[in-house]
Amino acid sequence: MSETSVSDSLQLFAVPGVPMVREGDDLPGLLGDAIENAQLTIEDDDVLVVTSKLFSRAEGCVANRRDVVPGDRARWLARVVDKDEALVELILRESVAISRAAPGILITRHRLGFVSANSAIDASNTGYTDENIVLLMPKDPERSAAALRRRLCERFGVQIGIVVTDSHGRPFRAGTVGAAVAVAGVPALWDQRGRRDLGGRELQSTITAVADQIAAAADLVAGQADEGRPLVLVRGLRLPVCDGSINELLRDPERDLYA
Repeated sequence: MSETSVSDSLQLFAVPGVPMVREGDDLPGLLGDAIENAQLTIEDDDVLVVTSKLFSRAEGCVANRRDVVPGDRARWLARVVDKDEALVELILRESVAISRAAPGILITRHRLGFVSANSAIDASNTGYTDENIVLLMPKDPERSAAALRRRLCERFGVQIGIVVTDSHGRPFRAGTVGAAVAVAGVPALWDQRGRRDLGGRELQSTITAVADQIAAAADLVAGQADEGRPLVLVRGLRLPVCDGSINELLRDPERDLYA
């Protein structure tokens, strides 16, 4: 498809049978096998939504808090936010700036550019029994997404998109939602300026975060606890095949009123 357009309906399939990914695993191979074993067909324009944790585990982006030596800044900040000193040290290492710090809250601008709690470090579903081990974000999720897309397109002979997700909070709402942290083969934004509304008025400022919308929709079927559904197939979207980038979604810090 050459242009983005509105779909009349969407189908979302949580792909079963994805194993617990370990460091060094062939992630594209494992996900391709899970799709085939579930007897799901992959079609042109499908979008596969993959949780970032799969890439983190496969690429060894983990840290053991027992191995971390907190610096002076981390020790001071840990007292302010009432968090583990080693965890705060890791949060600082993964960030480029602190957005907000208060008891129980530490919000940072991640090295990848987005703003999130605790630099997106996660202690859930790590794949390890040691509670001191935490998952870090992949080093370059956009590159990982592109490599995954290339392998799966070759394997199934189709043109698909990839959206890599994480759970993010928002400064003006309670709760978390699925958010895109990388895309491959699909746009991150849909610029609808120039279209007409029902009254015939030209849209002046409507730019839709389509990658985040896909991530949030997939999050409803992927789950956040023990569901074990880290891969979701989304069908029914009509998106152009393009070299989209998550950087399109990241607001310039100088214009971010919440940073």
